[in-house]
Amino acid sequence: MVAAHTSHPSSSGEWIACLDKRPLERSSEDVDIIFTRLKEVKAFEKFHPNLLQQICLCGYYENLEKGITLFRQGDIGTNWYAVLAGSLDVKVSDTSNHQDAVTICTLGIGTAFGESILDNTPRHATIVTRENSELLRIEQKDFKALWEKYRQYMSGLLAPPYGVMETGSNNDRMPDKDNVPSEKILRAGKVLRNAILSRAPHMIRDRKYHLKTYRQCCVGTELVDWMMQQSSCVHLRTQAVGMWQVLLEEGVLNHVDQEQHFQDKYLFYRFLDDEHEDASMPTEEEKKECDEELQDTMLLLSQIGPDAHMRMILRKPPGQRTVDDLEIIYEELLHIKALSHLSTTVKRELSGVLVFESHPKAGTVLFNQGEEGTSWYIILKGSVNVVIYGKGVVCTLHEGDDFGKLALVNDAPRAASIVLREDNCHFLRVDKEDFNRILRDVEANTVRLKEHDQDVLVLEKVPPGNRASNQGSSQPLQHKYTVMSGTPEKILEHFLETMRLESSEGTDPGFHDFVMMQCVFMPNNQLCPALMGTYHAQPSQGTEQEKMDYALNNKRRVIRLILHWAALYGDLLQEDEAAMAFLEEFYVSVSDDTRMITALKDQLPELEKMMKQLSEEAKAPQKKHKVLLQHFNTSDERTQKRQPIRGSDEILFKVYCVDHTYTTIRIPMLSSVKEVVSAVADKLGSGDGLILVKMSSGGEKVLLKPNDVSVFTTLSVNGRLFACPREQFDSLTPLQEQEGPSTGTMGTFELMSSKDLAYQMTMYDWELFNCVHELELIYHTFGRHSFKKITANLDLFLRRFNEIQFWVVTEICLCSQLSKRVQLLKKFIKIAAHCKEYKNLNSFFAIIMGLSNVAVSRLTLTWEKLPSKFKKIYAEFESLMDPSRNHRAYRLTVAKQEPPVIPFMPLLIKDMTFTHEGNKTFIDNLVNFEKMRMISNTVRTVKFCRSQPFSPDASLANKNHQDVRSYVRQLSVIDNQRTLSQMSQRLEPRRA
Repeated sequence: MVAAHTSHPSSSGEWIACLDKRPLERSSEDVDIIFTRLKEVKAFEKFHPNLLQQICLCGYYENLEKGITLFRQGDIGTNWYAVLAGSLDVKVSDTSNHQDAVTICTLGIGTAFGESILDNTPRHATIVTRENSELLRIEQKDFKALWEKYRQYMSGLLAPPYGVMETGSNNDRMPDKDNVPSEKILRAGKVLRNAILSRAPHMIRDRKYHLKTYRQCCVGTELVDWMMQQSSCVHLRTQAVGMWQVLLEEGVLNHVDQEQHFQDKYLFYRFLDDEHEDASMPTEEEKKECDEELQDTMLLLSQIGPDAHMRMILRKPPGQRTVDDLEIIYEELLHIKALSHLSTTVKRELSGVLVFESHPKAGTVLFNQGEEGTSWYIILKGSVNVVIYGKGVVCTLHEGDDFGKLALVNDAPRAASIVLREDNCHFLRVDKEDFNRILRDVEANTVRLKEHDQDVLVLEKVPPGNRASNQGSSQPLQHKYTVMSGTPEKILEHFLETMRLESSEGTDPGFHDFVMMQCVFMPNNQLCPALMGTYHAQPSQGTEQEKMDYALNNKRRVIRLILHWAALYGDLLQEDEAAMAFLEEFYVSVSDDTRMITALKDQLPELEKMMKQLSEEAKAPQKKHKVLLQHFNTSDERTQKRQPIRGSDEILFKVYCVDHTYTTIRIPMLSSVKEVVSAVADKLGSGDGLILVKMSSGGEKVLLKPNDVSVFTTLSVNGRLFACPREQFDSLTPLQEQEGPSTGTMGTFELMSSKDLAYQMTMYDWELFNCVHELELIYHTFGRHSFKKITANLDLFLRRFNEIQFWVVTEICLCSQLSKRVQLLKKFIKIAAHCKEYKNLNSFFAIIMGLSNVAVSRLTLTWEKLPSKFKKIYAEFESLMDPSRNHRAYRLTVAKQEPPVIPFMPLLIKDMTFTHEGNKTFIDNLVNFEKMRMISNTVRTVKFCRSQPFSPDASLANKNHQDVRSYVRQLSVIDNQRTLSQMSQRLEPRRA
């Protein structure tokens, strides 16, 4: 089950409660819940389902704080581990003193370690948690039992000497053209060739060029044109190039002069079947078969094409890479965790020097311990073992991990040997010379402004021609300086000084990043006095004219920044009394100055307009959000058009007691847990020692901290708030109403058209999405309690994603009749198709993820009855959910969408969390502005998606669809995965 969580995705959920049970107490539903979670973990992606089921029966969950030593070098092991979240350092010492241990690598998510328990050999290294980490643990006796029973599955998955280890050369850095193509790609080539001969036979013919005849060839541009016409899953010419590159890499399609890069040009290519002079034409039966397989073939190639395209670019000599090539590589680097801490400039520099390296055989030694360090590696695909002489395999590294950098930085010998753990591993390689040059260039282009011998502002010179340097600039040949870090005051001073007053846009994008992110490092109570001080600042040097010019430009720049700042915050400013007082004082100052300085008069109307708008909104009658019961789920509330929820809005809310009685409190949305508890205590008449608890329908309890805010909207779909004395915490149980419906609503919505349902869902989702303020994403990422701000609108939008997901699963699991369930599958697939058509990607993904929930996906009899046409559509939709390469399939789809778009919000949240957790907010007491820039760039995606208004469908807008509108806004769901799994088992019992 993939859900839009408002905390770490693996830190909540029923699966942890299931793993916490003793193995003998776990039911089949428990195992299903654990299985659903573990199959998404990289460490288990190649495990046979039977093996993974057994792991679900015997594994344990561990949550460890930073700095915990899991075991020490030399210990006799008792457990095997897999990393579910966080990371751990691997430390090795050549002496018996653990203080001498050196960190040789870091184990990330998806890493497994501890196979030495199979033969009781001592641990080869010390393992220490680098951050708060979640692990799956299997005890020695259970792991040995798994090994005995599933040795044939596990031998290829474990590190040697237990797994398979082959020897191989270490110089295979290009694909072997003599390799036999895989059966899948051979078939794909045959299907495409026969489809072309059937639909456009003129494309394959003898061609003459420079007096030479080339037999039975196609032209690159024509192949790209043809492929784009055949399938809706091919959107861009570069995408089609990647798909043909797949065939070229495996020798199913060949360039007549054996070039290894497919090009969208007038170049000749020949199918493998046409290499022989007696190549036969397809029969009518073969043509028919290929026509039926064509869409599946296109889908397969569209999934693996991007990787082939990336390999093609990376195999080019750095000097031959185009600007577009470099941008594609740079976009890929943004999502590699090993590079997350590097600046944009360094990533762009790396785009130009990275080399693709592949090795076909497990056991290949990449480099040996003691050798000179000549390269730094990042794993694109596959895994490697880290081996130390006398100690054996100390750990395994996976996709996204890196190794070899330490030897380059320290100019020291390799600390360990690296051996391929599996066949067909792909790497990105940075050679030492390039690595050192980039570091030198970065330092040479770094300008440090110091005060009292301390850095206060660090700038980086961006060379001309760089896309980042040209953005927002009308003088692309001039060097620009970007802010890397600094004190808040100096960063503000820099952006004011570099603001171009003659430009209507103001300055470089860094200015907009500052305004968006200042709440993180320079809150309003710090920003406002600084701006007022700058506005009134007078220079002490220069002629009178120079002083006047300086003061004037200073004032104009401050006015422009304040207008931009106020526009971003909008009506949120009304909740900040100090900010409103500052604006009023500032407006008076500017008004007074315009009497003496006529040059300021052109900015006064805009300032007046802003103040008038804020004043009118402040005086308007307050429309309090008295949202009754059911957590924003009452019919009156939901059928009305959504309005943004603000912290000052009030809410009527039920808080339950241990005996399931309740008290209703009326309290501002921004109230902290402490204030909620106080309000409950007042209503109850006594309440010493009360605690506030979030209770899910499955009985999962979360004790809320006194300073937590926005608690009303962070509940799960059927979640409730309970208040009780601390000693009654264990006695709390869910309400009966939290269980959800006992009958489905198919009888209601099967009469509604799929298009109408998707349209009304999109209208409601757009209202919810439009209410989300951009700053809520920042509050959510850095912690709403840090700002004392609510994220209610974002919370409700994320909860809507989960609600739709559970709606799909609930309706199918409540449908006892097989034929009706098949109709439901078809209905949901059609609704998803229409949501995609309306560019409602949030609901589109929610529906598809609902269909892929284990409670639905395990219904084999139901899926078998689904017509093949719908199976193909669902397979295409499911391919867009592919999480590999950080959801590249989805990102390619979104890249071509024009606004308005409702984005897949959980992925945006994941991107921001990835950046936040991978980069420090402060470095050496300076604001890490590079981090601010990256997060601001993600937030801009939301702004882009809403940059055009949502235009209602003319054919549907005028129809009276009140019943459909009401239905999609009042979905009733079961959100307990255990209950859904039990219902699914009753519908179709597990086969023996």
